Amino acid sequence: MSLDDLKSALKDDKMFNFRGDRDVSFLPVREESLVETTGSSFIRRAFFQLRDGMLFIMAFTLNTGMMDHYSVFTELVSKYGQPSFLNPKEAVWETEETRLAIERPLTVKYIDKKVFDDIVNESALIQSRRIQQRQDFLNEF
Repeated sequence: MSLDDLKSALKDDKMFNFRGDRDVSFLPVREESLVETTGSSFIRRAFFQLRDGMLFIMAFTLNTGMMDHYSVFTELVSKYGQPSFLNPKEAVWETEETRLAIERPLTVKYIDKKVFDDIVNESALIQSRRIQQRQDFLNEF
């Protein structure tokens, strides 16, 4: 989903109190955008992260006055089976393309794994270059 498609969908969805462009931030990293908005009932806050103009992360902090962790967890288990990873802080369901997690405090996250893995790999490469540059600098003495 593109940024324009996301903004349009959020404006039309009564679950969100999207205010338009003032809820959109541009991050200083490789054409990344972040849309943050409040919700009107079950969703307290929502975050949508885009890279190169395409949505790759959605995170929903749920209103614990209206929704509980157990209800969300059991619904996800009924739809997707047992999680591939489970501990007291999070439950995770993964496919090759997607990572779905429910975390404490009550937050549901959807992540496009390919884009996320690319970001992690780029970050590791940058860190590796910094270590090499540091060593090169030290070798000059």
